[in-house]
Amino acid sequence: MPYYRKVGEIPPKRHTQFRSPQGGLYAEELMGVEGFSSDSALLYHRFLPTAMVNAEVLDDTRGAFADNHPLKPRHFKTQDLKFGGTTDAVTGRRTLFGNNDVVISFTVADEPSPLYRNATGDELLYVQGGAGTIETVYGALTVGDGDYVVIPTSTTYRVVPDGELRLFVAEATGHVGPPKRYLSAKGQFLEHAPYCERDLRGPDEPLLVEGEDVDVVVRNRNGLTKVTYANHPFDVVGWDGCLYPWAFNIRDFEPITGRVHQPPPVHQTFEGPNFVVCSFVPRKVDYHPLSIPVPYNHANVDSDELMFYVGGNYEARKGSGIGIGSLSLHPSGVVHGPQPGAAEGSIGADFFDETAVMIDTFRPLQLGEGAIDCEDPRYAWTWAKRGPDWD
Repeated sequence: MPYYRKVGEIPPKRHTQFRSPQGGLYAEELMGVEGFSSDSALLYHRFLPTAMVNAEVLDDTRGAFADNHPLKPRHFKTQDLKFGGTTDAVTGRRTLFGNNDVVISFTVADEPSPLYRNATGDELLYVQGGAGTIETVYGALTVGDGDYVVIPTSTTYRVVPDGELRLFVAEATGHVGPPKRYLSAKGQFLEHAPYCERDLRGPDEPLLVEGEDVDVVVRNRNGLTKVTYANHPFDVVGWDGCLYPWAFNIRDFEPITGRVHQPPPVHQTFEGPNFVVCSFVPRKVDYHPLSIPVPYNHANVDSDELMFYVGGNYEARKGSGIGIGSLSLHPSGVVHGPQPGAAEGSIGADFFDETAVMIDTFRPLQLGEGAIDCEDPRYAWTWAKRGPDWD
C-alpha cells in the first residue's frame, strides 16, 4: 500500500513488550512481502497465531483448463451461470480463465464464506452488484456495487454478503497494486494519477472475535488445506504498517481523455504479475473535429484482452450480443475492433455512458469450466455476419 495506517492498540516501539490488562504478552506477528524487503504490517494477537491443532487436505474444485483453440474472439455471459443452492464467495467460485500468473472467476454469493487464506498471491475482488462485509484479520471493510478490493496474500478473511453479492475475482500469483508510474519514489500518488489516497478505504478498527478450534481454508500452490487453529485468527487488538486490505470504487477513477482516441493504458488502475487491470468509466469523449470516439481496430500482439461489461452501453460492441454481465476475450493472434457500423455511429458523440473492467494478460488465457458453460458461440462471426453457428 502507498501509505502507513494504524488501527487499534499498539506499543510505542516495535518488537518490545506489549502486555494485556491481565499482564500477559500479546503475540506480535509480522506480515511482510518479498521476505523482509518490502511492505509489511505488525499485528498484535491475544493468542499465538501459530497454534494449530489439525490440518487436512481438501478437494480442489477449480478443475482443469482448456486451451482457446481454435483461436478466436469469444463472448461469455456470466449472467447465465448457474449456482446450485446457497453459495459462498470462496467455495462457490466458477472458474472462468487462467494461466500461470492469474486465475479469474465469478460467483454469486448469498451466505458467509468460510475463513480463507490465499497463500499463492494477492486477490482482487470487483463487486458487480450487491453489498456485504469482508471481515479480515486487520478488521472489516464494507463493500458495495463498483468496489474493487485488494486482499494481500496470506490475509485471513471471509466474505459476508448482505443479500446477493456478485463478485468478479482475480487471484494473482504475486502482488497487485497501483501502477508504479502513478507513485513517487516514496509511494505517494503523483498529480497525474487518476486516483489517490483520499479515494481508498481500509479497516478502521479490530474485529476481536473469540473462538476455539477454528477452521481456515488455506490455498497454496499444492491445493487446498483445512487448518484448524486453537483460537480464532481475528483476535488482533491492533496493528500498523503499509500492508493491509483496501477498497477503491470504480466511480472514483478519474478518466483521462484527449482530442483523439486515447489508448487503454490511460485507463490502467492496477498492475499484477504479467497482467494489468483497467477501468473504463463514463466520460467525455474525443473532441477533435474529425475524431472517431470508438477504438480503432487493433491486434494485441503481446497480450490477451478480457473485458467485463458492468454498466451503461458499451458503444464499440453494439450489435454483438454483449450486455451487462458479459465478458469478451480478444486473444493475441487475431485483430479485433468495433462492431460493423459502430465507428460511423459514434461520430459526433460527446459522452459515453459505459463502465467496464479490463484485464490484459501477457500470457495466453485458458478457459475454465465456468467460461465453457456460458459461452455464446456466435460472437466470433459478428463482424462478418456469417460463419459456424451463425444461422
